[in-house]
Amino acid sequence: MRRTARAWRWRWGAAVVAGVGLASGWARELAAQSLPPGAPVDTPPAEVAPPGFLEIVFSGGWVGVSIMLFLIALSVTAMYLVIDHLFTIRRREIMPEGLAEHVRELLQAGRVPEADQSCRNHPSFLAFVLLNGIAEVESGWEAVEKAIEDATAEQAARLFRRIEYLSVLANIAPMVGLLGTVTGMIMCFHRVAVSQGTAGAADLAEGIYQALVTTVAGLLIAIPALGAFAIFRNRVDQFVAEAAYLAQHAFAPLKRRRVPTKVRPASPPLPPGQESR
Repeated sequence: MRRTARAWRWRWGAAVVAGVGLASGWARELAAQSLPPGAPVDTPPAEVAPPGFLEIVFSGGWVGVSIMLFLIALSVTAMYLVIDHLFTIRRREIMPEGLAEHVRELLQAGRVPEADQSCRNHPSFLAFVLLNGIAEVESGWEAVEKAIEDATAEQAARLFRRIEYLSVLANIAPMVGLLGTVTGMIMCFHRVAVSQGTAGAADLAEGIYQALVTTVAGLLIAIPALGAFAIFRNRVDQFVAEAAYLAQHAFAPLKRRRVPTKVRPASPPLPPGQESR
């Protein structure tokens, strides 16, 4: 199961990279072939073709190119994380079907080593929690319950750390886009200063357009990443709660056989001067 999921993740990653490359090539080809409305038919396309989308985006020098490449890397990373979480944060990956009930039956029959081996044969969130509880079987129900709680908290934190990267990307992408906007505006006003105010409106409009494109790209990355983070966070909350319930249910036979309560120790002696009270 894990090998299959890993193979699918690699395939999706390769497909994403190939898709980005093909989309970039198609955009350049369409931009080179496009003609403005009303242009003569015999006019060479290279002379009258307006600047394409990618040409404007990558016309901001090494700063603009670096920002756009970084945004593209963020988008590919966010897509990879979403695909990876779709394969890993699933019910059958976190809670294998029938594992808790099988462990419950083995513990009820007193076959603790077999219950341990069954958990090791199905590595997962639930199996890790059950293994920690089985390791404390001889120490009594209180120790088992504490081990289950600690293991559940540790595994839940691990899952939340994995999906936290989507939240980080959702926060970084708009800031990177804003950085591109600010640098583009700086270059635009620098052009006005160098030309001593003779820069035309077309020059300023092109620079402003180039600056705003990075902000749009950052938002297009951040909005889906933030939505995916919220969805996966809710799924993790749901699966963690269900795994904790299944673990408690699996150890229910041990809880019923808990040792009777010990005799309460005698009350400590009263301080001097209060015996008569």
